[in-house]
Amino acid sequence: MKKKLFVFAFMLSMLFCSCAYGFSDVNDGDWFYGDVTRMTDSGYLAGYEDGTFRPSGIITKAELVSIVGRVNGLSEKNKSSHWASGMVNAALDAQYFDWDEIPPTGESFDEPITRQLAIKIVMKAFLPTAQGDYNAVSSSVKDFSQLDGRYYDTVIAAYSSGVVYGDDAGKLNPKSSITRAEACAIIMRAADKKGGLKPYEQPAATQPPSSAPPVNVTARSGGVSENGRLRVEGTRLLNERGEPIALHGMSSHGLQWFPQYASEAAIKSTADYGANLFRCAMYTAEGGYTANRAVKDTLIAAVDAAIRQDMYVIVDWHILSDGDPLLHADEAAEFFAEISARYADSPAVLYEICNEPNGGVTWENNVKPYAERMIPIIRANTDGIILVGSPTWSQDLHEAAKSPLEGGNIMYTCHFYAGTHTDWLRQRIADCGLPVFVTEWGTSAADGNGGVFLDEARRWIDFMNERGISWANWSLCDKEESSAALRGGADVSDGISENELSESGKFVFSNF
Repeated sequence: MKKKLFVFAFMLSMLFCSCAYGFSDVNDGDWFYGDVTRMTDSGYLAGYEDGTFRPSGIITKAELVSIVGRVNGLSEKNKSSHWASGMVNAALDAQYFDWDEIPPTGESFDEPITRQLAIKIVMKAFLPTAQGDYNAVSSSVKDFSQLDGRYYDTVIAAYSSGVVYGDDAGKLNPKSSITRAEACAIIMRAADKKGGLKPYEQPAATQPPSSAPPVNVTARSGGVSENGRLRVEGTRLLNERGEPIALHGMSSHGLQWFPQYASEAAIKSTADYGANLFRCAMYTAEGGYTANRAVKDTLIAAVDAAIRQDMYVIVDWHILSDGDPLLHADEAAEFFAEISARYADSPAVLYEICNEPNGGVTWENNVKPYAERMIPIIRANTDGIILVGSPTWSQDLHEAAKSPLEGGNIMYTCHFYAGTHTDWLRQRIADCGLPVFVTEWGTSAADGNGGVFLDEARRWIDFMNERGISWANWSLCDKEESSAALRGGADVSDGISENELSESGKFVFSNF
């Protein structure tokens, strides 16, 4: 059944090709098949190098503007370093959008676009004189009140013209993101109503871009003294000079169980091996913070130790068995108010507000409302990086991408274990269009045992290195499981020797 979703752009690809029917994930019978093949035949889009189209991928502002410009025959203007700058400048001059919606300076080019802005761009490009009836549309669209006022006219016109429809619940979801497959259907619907479509001829000097995270990203390492306060721009983590940076290091296990491996000696030795990140996993349940407030003192000692070692450090509110972050939201609010005030002036501290939401929770009903409560509490004290998990043990990035959080310096966590999570999760990261930070991963299966799966772990390391994705490995402890970095009984009071590293630990420490 063909979807009736209000979404528009798609991803520009890494490789232009003449074949419209070669995508391995676009099949005759898919609701988007006809639009995808038409657009491919006309030169408006192509697939990835691996022969996929990735219909569920999320679209950025730059990608939406670029494909609409191509279909509408715009010529690039004043192209600069970003691949989309020429088309963005041309679209701004054509008044498809306003300066503040997509500043031509480029800082928001790679952010997911909201549906209300996307529909404005599509309507301004193809049907700028279309109009509609406010009363009819506002009464038909269940979430019309969620629209920002500046988008009323274009949304009303699009709905009245049959360019967009509500979903099965009668909603437009105006502040959510959009996918490539939905993009093709909406763009072609609006373009057909305008008429006069012509095939796109790529300028000889222009190289086709990719909306996947760029490969072979050169990312700096080094500690806090070298890189300073971090910020997020698009999908990238940058240092204070605006250079891409990747953080690599270890996560503790539960601080209530293994405090000796979050000692200054253990953290210093990890730094000596080349790590520039330490994650302090403070469980909330299972004998953690909600039952024993003293574990906070262990966390503070570990954070202070990491700062003294010139490392970045993640304060991890480690929900696990208590899978709904709303369950202990009051305690979390109190905790993050105190901790963010304590480290307000430190550029070293990152805040992971919900480790692994699980157990049937959803992004819209549980995780996002929780994050929207915690973020202002932290922001009252610091603009430090805030790391947000997603349902299904921080793997549902595609759900977060449909309705991302507002505000800056927010990243979305992904957790993987090499024996369980393979190409499909890497693909999800590549498609989501979000700034991703892998705050937990293991060389084992998802239960901490099995393996170690070093071939698959190497694929993950290569994938993250190519994209400049930061990571923390699970975990610096001697627990009897294959994901543990230390051999049983390891005494780290005098540092970590190579013979105290497990098979997993040797692999991970060699990749800092």
